[in-house]
Amino acid sequence: MITEEKVILLALLKKEEGENLRDILAMLENNRVFTMKEGKRFVKILKNEGYIEENELTLKGTTAAQHAEAEFKL
Repeated sequence: MITEEKVILLALLKKEEGENLRDILAMLENNRVFTMKEGKRFVKILKNEGYIEENELTLKGTTAAQHAEAEFKL
């Protein structure tokens, strides 16, 4: 899994109430992590791999996001 995908999972894990996946992608685009087009491509990959379902993290996605959080803290 590449860094950008980990950032998306972590952002979904830490999202605030009322935020949705599109808001998160827009925030990451504004911070120049990637373009919206790239973000949508990453989300499609994460959905196909079972990390995201119905724009929310699955159990697999939550576990991966927690591992990414631990990795980024180092």
